[in-house]
Amino acid sequence: MPATYLTHATLVLPDRVLHDSALLIEDGRIAAIEPAPAAVPAHAAVVELHGHTVMPGLVDVHCDAIEKEVEPRASVLFPLDFAVAQVDRRNAAAGITTPYHALSFAGNQFGVRNVDTAATVVRTIAAYRQHSLVDNRIHCRYEVTDAGAVPVLEALMAEGVVDLLSVMDHSPGQGQFKTMDAYLAYMMGNHGMSRDAAADAARQKAAALEGAHERIDRLVAAAHALGIPTASHDDDSPQRIAAMHALGVRMSEFPINLETAQAACARALPTILGAPNVLRGKSQSGSMRAIDAIRAGAGTILCSDYQPSTLIAAAYAAGRQAGLPLNQALALVTAHPADACQLADRGRLAPGLRADVIAVSEVAGQPMVTHTWSRGRLVFAAGYPSLRPAGDAAVPRRTVLREVA
Repeated sequence: MPATYLTHATLVLPDRVLHDSALLIEDGRIAAIEPAPAAVPAHAAVVELHGHTVMPGLVDVHCDAIEKEVEPRASVLFPLDFAVAQVDRRNAAAGITTPYHALSFAGNQFGVRNVDTAATVVRTIAAYRQHSLVDNRIHCRYEVTDAGAVPVLEALMAEGVVDLLSVMDHSPGQGQFKTMDAYLAYMMGNHGMSRDAAADAARQKAAALEGAHERIDRLVAAAHALGIPTASHDDDSPQRIAAMHALGVRMSEFPINLETAQAACARALPTILGAPNVLRGKSQSGSMRAIDAIRAGAGTILCSDYQPSTLIAAAYAAGRQAGLPLNQALALVTAHPADACQLADRGRLAPGLRADVIAVSEVAGQPMVTHTWSRGRLVFAAGYPSLRPAGDAAVPRRTVLREVA
């Protein structure tokens, strides 16, 4: 793989921001920050990035956009290999070099959230990895009321295709559905159920809670034995956090309120919040505003949730709204999720780390990804007409020296 030299860019390092700086990529790794001219290979491809900010590739621990690629309309399923290829391209364009595709395993759901369909999607993503632009990973979401999904998930974990396991409880009266009316409205609106059918589904879900604690314990233990990170979903109280922590869960996704988010942080559990929540200024289910948790120091990670394009925009917005320096704001979508998922080789611009790198520039007032390198390969580039063109060619050493002198 040829070396790539990024120059005249603003670099966002873990502890500071460097202006009019440079970065060298060799053999899929970050070789140097501000390398000496003599260290830049003569054959290096030089990319001049005036007006661009260079940062680590984004790490997205939870995005279920794959579901809409597979099932863009209710009961309309596209071929899975086609859907996986398209979401891979979407992530490259969004600057997400490590996406965790979130697949729900819930036996009483429809379409792609059915256990058998979800398992097939997982295996399709895994099979596509040899062709993918970015490092596609898999986040399996276990609905605790579904006893039948347990052996399926155990088999997938044993196959080595699960990279993150979360447990979720969507029964009415807690979590996302604080009231029975909230649950009924969701089932009628999202699944076209009559009120009677939705009420019947609620009764079945409540009855299926029997044995949930034991099933969670079994799956979390299996995940830990295989070194798979774990998370809980829609935690709604410090008591729920304590219970999940006792079971060995290591992250809290979408805590419902600030008290719960603070309880998670007190137990050293990273909290995962939605980037769409930041951009919209509110939760779609009436839960906590993500920016309030970030301002209070109880928001650790931003994920794109269901829309990959929101991740970079939300990181910048969170920085502005919470008064964070750029390096701290970007850590919400780079270093923090990488650390939480035990990925020590990425999430920062530092020599020796994997060269997952993106360039961002302001376009019509929006931070837009203009270049994405995944393990040193350029997998996305956009030439916005309002930006100064970036050079991208192998040049003689004398030109490199003149540029960095």
